[in-house]
Amino acid sequence: MNCWDAAIAVAGGVVLIYAVLLVLLALYARHHPETVGMKEALRLLPHLLALLRRLAADRTLPRGIRVRLVLLLVYLASPMDLVPDFLPVIGYADDVIIVALVLRSVIRKAGKGPLEQHWPGTPAGLALIQLLAGTAATAP
Repeated sequence: MNCWDAAIAVAGGVVLIYAVLLVLLALYARHHPETVGMKEALRLLPHLLALLRRLAADRTLPRGIRVRLVLLLVYLASPMDLVPDFLPVIGYADDVIIVALVLRSVIRKAGKGPLEQHWPGTPAGLALIQLLAGTAATAP
């Protein structure tokens, strides 16, 4: 077995694992309707981006949190995604999952205070954001 055979085998394995993860993500989204839907996520997008920008600019937050937020904004602005956005249902799922993970991390480190202070939208929208981040006690 030469180098090319090994490289093709590794690339094939990576593609197979990626495909399996996409299928699992689609199944999860289909079987968990309590998660934030695409309509709600799109409605929240302008407020969410404003929140991320405000949190990243808040000098009272630790530098590590601000760096995470800036990296998240760069990822969201980047045309490169883990899952291409043109794929139905799961195209934006990677963005939603990454935003949720970063927000959960920010809330765990800084508390809910900065999130509530910088949220530009309605209380119902804030409740959805907290649900997305996994920090809400109950669904809105």
